[in-house]
Amino acid sequence: MSGGAGDQKSILLYHCEEMTDLARQVAARNDDIQLCSISWRKFPDGFPDLFIPNAQNIRGRHVAFLASFSSPGVIFEQLSIIYNLPKLFIASFTLILPFFPTGTSERMEDEGDVATAFTLARSLSHIPISRGGPTSLVIFDIHALQERFYFGDAILPCFESGIPLLKTRLQELPDSDNIAIAFPDDGAWKRFYKQLQHFPMIICNKVREGDQRIVRIKEGDARGRHVVIVDDLVQSGGTLIECQKVLAAHGAAKVSAYVTHGIFPNKSWEKFKHDNGEGPEHALSHFWITDSCPLTVEAVKDRRPFEVLSLADSIASALQI
Repeated sequence: MSGGAGDQKSILLYHCEEMTDLARQVAARNDDIQLCSISWRKFPDGFPDLFIPNAQNIRGRHVAFLASFSSPGVIFEQLSIIYNLPKLFIASFTLILPFFPTGTSERMEDEGDVATAFTLARSLSHIPISRGGPTSLVIFDIHALQERFYFGDAILPCFESGIPLLKTRLQELPDSDNIAIAFPDDGAWKRFYKQLQHFPMIICNKVREGDQRIVRIKEGDARGRHVVIVDDLVQSGGTLIECQKVLAAHGAAKVSAYVTHGIFPNKSWEKFKHDNGEGPEHALSHFWITDSCPLTVEAVKDRRPFEVLSLADSIASALQI
């Protein structure tokens, strides 16, 4: 239990199965974070048969749950735990959902479109209140900042970013004084430029030529620079690869990439090759991702150009807010 101002909270950290490795790293960062387990079983019909060991012993404690909504099939079982923990007479409840998966479905472009970002936000807004009040929700680099207004008053969203991890890593590079940041579109620039404003910037955009949408440089100069493309997430990677080719064609010495959330459905990470001297038009020097999507982390482990920047420190710090 926390005492006076400045004291560290003692936190019980639960997690889904996918997040086991990251949860262990978070607990290792702070002696006041204790790792706890859940029995994730299933009935013969496939529905969850869940059990929280020693449930009576968490009364009056600060509790957190590290979630991964990597597919619709795992959301229900995690929501069942998330809805149950605050009812165990705990002092406070924090939900860490590093990647908000429906974030790109945040608006309607035609009558009949369903904004599933709103649906998930409303589902999380109905988490029961604990003794300490509403649930705190920690999300990293949500796709659209206006999505904070999708959440109801019974939950307190806390929006964090993986960009500080990237800035630290860039400072460690031998050519750190020659870095330029490229954004694949205006949306990425609006999302991140304030955190990266001390770097030279390049903004790309898509223009329509006939039936094709072509990536072009809107402003900035890539010549002779190690250009790092920055965005919040990557799916198929098509736009990122087109951006890479355009930057190389405009004289970039190297091209790397960073996304907070490496989703890569259908093994689309296989498209990205490491630059072994072929040049930036063919391959990337580095591709940094965080461990917000654990299935991707497992798939690209020890595979260049990928490098994982762990959110463990950031999560451990957020749990003490």
